[in-house]
Amino acid sequence: MANTASAQKFLDSKQAEDIRETLIEMMNDPNFNTESLYSTAAGEKQLFVDKHLRYLSLHTNLNTDHYLSNLRLMTRIRP
Repeated sequence: MANTASAQKFLDSKQAEDIRETLIEMMNDPNFNTESLYSTAAGEKQLFVDKHLRYLSLHTNLNTDHYLSNLRLMTRIRP
């Protein structure tokens, strides 16, 4: 999954583990739209968790709290 040393370092961190748990909770919550998307690069469906962890691993300067907050806003299913 990781292409660089910094990406792999992020994925091996406690922070990435915590983010993975948060993303899994979102996937299991019916109030969020977290459907898997087809990825032409992978040639198969890419899980919501994997997609966002990969993005964060490639953009290690992002504020992850803000990213997750915005992700919750964008994926929340409104009644």
